[in-house]
Amino acid sequence: MSTIANKSDLHEQMVTWRHHLHQYPELSFKEKITSDYIASVLQSHDIEIHRGLAVTGIIATVHGQRDGNVIGLRADMDALPIQELNDFSYKSVHDGKMHACGHDGHSTMLLGAAIYLKENNDFSGTVHFIFQPAEEGGGGGQVMVEEGIFDKFPCQAVYGMHNFPGIAE
Repeated sequence: MSTIANKSDLHEQMVTWRHHLHQYPELSFKEKITSDYIASVLQSHDIEIHRGLAVTGIIATVHGQRDGNVIGLRADMDALPIQELNDFSYKSVHDGKMHACGHDGHSTMLLGAAIYLKENNDFSGTVHFIFQPAEEGGGGGQVMVEEGIFDKFPCQAVYGMHNFPGIAE
């Protein structure tokens, strides 16, 4: 089991994860490398995972020390069919595909939250971390619902967020 000694270590790992995800973008329902990478990070921290919903979706579950509500936290994983023009070391290696909408960051934040709560589980309840494929017009969320995500992983509430680059501080 890999552990995070402090928040600084978690931050460093999150930067590494985001750079990797950014470098290997995949389009809707084709997030195989992405899904495998996310699953391997979660498993290295002994986090329970379930795969296969909507082809590449992942549900990771972390239980608190006490009974309580069950919530879902959701992030998207897919990229866009856009040529990356950036020239940094972790730019897309897939021609004509890039994370132009921040899903690499969304998945990274969800990974960080899952690992933080796994290692600091003095809370009540359970959290299902939903890594959704095909958000960019592919209907991945709808497919997950049709395939019974909330029958298999009931939640009292589900939360998601989206980054907002350029917002005034």
